[in-house]
Amino acid sequence: MASANPQLDEVTIAGLHRGYRDGSLTATAVVREYLSRIERLDRGGPRLNSILAVDAAAEETAAALDRALAERGELSGPLHGVPVVVKDNILAAGMPTTFGSIALDGYRSERDATVVARLRAAGAIVLAKTTLPDWASSWFSYSSQSETTRNPFDPDHDPGGSSSGSGAAISANLATAGLGTDCGGSVRLPASFCGLVGVRTTPGVVPRTGSSWLVKQQDTIGPMTRTVEDAARLLDVLVGWDPGDPYSAAATIGARDRGYLAAVGDRSLVGVRLGLLVDAFGDDGDPARAAVNAVVRAAVDQVVAAGAEIVEVSIPNLMDHIVKTSMYGDRSKHDLDATLRGLGDAPVASMAEIHAAGRYDRRLDLFDNLMDGPDDPEASPEYLARFAARHAFTLAVEQALAGDRLDALLFPTSQLPAPSMEERGDWTTLTFPTNTLIASQTWTPAVTVPGGFTDAGLPVGVELVGRRFDELRVMRVAGAVEAATRARRAPVLGGC
Repeated sequence: MASANPQLDEVTIAGLHRGYRDGSLTATAVVREYLSRIERLDRGGPRLNSILAVDAAAEETAAALDRALAERGELSGPLHGVPVVVKDNILAAGMPTTFGSIALDGYRSERDATVVARLRAAGAIVLAKTTLPDWASSWFSYSSQSETTRNPFDPDHDPGGSSSGSGAAISANLATAGLGTDCGGSVRLPASFCGLVGVRTTPGVVPRTGSSWLVKQQDTIGPMTRTVEDAARLLDVLVGWDPGDPYSAAATIGARDRGYLAAVGDRSLVGVRLGLLVDAFGDDGDPARAAVNAVVRAAVDQVVAAGAEIVEVSIPNLMDHIVKTSMYGDRSKHDLDATLRGLGDAPVASMAEIHAAGRYDRRLDLFDNLMDGPDDPEASPEYLARFAARHAFTLAVEQALAGDRLDALLFPTSQLPAPSMEERGDWTTLTFPTNTLIASQTWTPAVTVPGGFTDAGLPVGVELVGRRFDELRVMRVAGAVEAATRARRAPVLGGC
């Protein structure tokens, strides 16, 4: 469905800024158009159900930015007037933060997460909070707070999780950009299912202060956008050390001689070497997996035609590595309880209290499993063994990159396209065949970019994984792959 203002269909941050400078757009008009689209598409029409709450001050903020531009003749920061949606496990002052859980219905924080404060300081408008499964604990959109979110490419299919609402909203052009959180793939899986770019950095490069954790050492916050360039613009604002997150010392390790936006300006694949990770492809005997494989192989052909060199690589015992390094059962109950304590004024004290009261979506199998976890993970021999196994897994990935002098590994983001609402029940969280766990459980940076569509019209993402702290290179390669495939297209939404 076309926007009432066609300038906003698939608009980029640069496009907004051109409009603001030449007077063809105002931030106030842009916010009003997005709010109108939310009413027509999210709450009406196909009822995507991606938005939990809209910021009542969004129009006021936009008007203040318009006045500042008129008075000074310049933009108020690199994200001036950019409406951003934020996953509802990230604190935003004055707005509800439910973590997808009915147990925190109505909870409001008086402070911003560090990333939200940085967005505001850069001139962004926090437009709305978006849906997620309770405590970010599923690949699907099951939620006691919001029930089910729909995929804009086919409302009978799931948009993926746990950043379900941000994925659906950005893809449907309900905002210009969004934030999600990614522990096991919760930015990249919905980005893949919704035809978006999704970024996971080395943990800590983007500070997590003011968000929730499933595995503290593994969790990240990342952009979800329609283009790699827009993701780079957000990263340039979000990255950096924060005293509230000791892991953010990581932001000072990776050498950055230029910003992410400058890095993605080079769209050439000439001289780029990519490792096609053959172990991450699904069995062609399964029609759904074969459909994904066909899209990714076609994207690889486009990448080769654009000048990249492809080397087939293997990580022996890849699935064993993934199973041995999964820390949810060992850490997540402890880390979610720490999230609650960090709020200081949460209406519940622990995950055990929520679980005992049945105040969660009963389809969340992982949430049930988490309750068997230890109160002190570091006292658990199983946890320590998984920690050691993670080191071995990371070495295996980095050895694959080093051995063939590769710029990144390439593979399907998920072995399956977005499942239908009925098909979701065929999988548990720990058995769903997403390849996003490779980067998550080796603590390496990754970007998913649109690779194409299945014959059924469902998006398929191509994932790129690089070395720890080498986000600049991964982003540059992602921008070049995006330019070669040109696979992003807007969903066609009816029922308006």
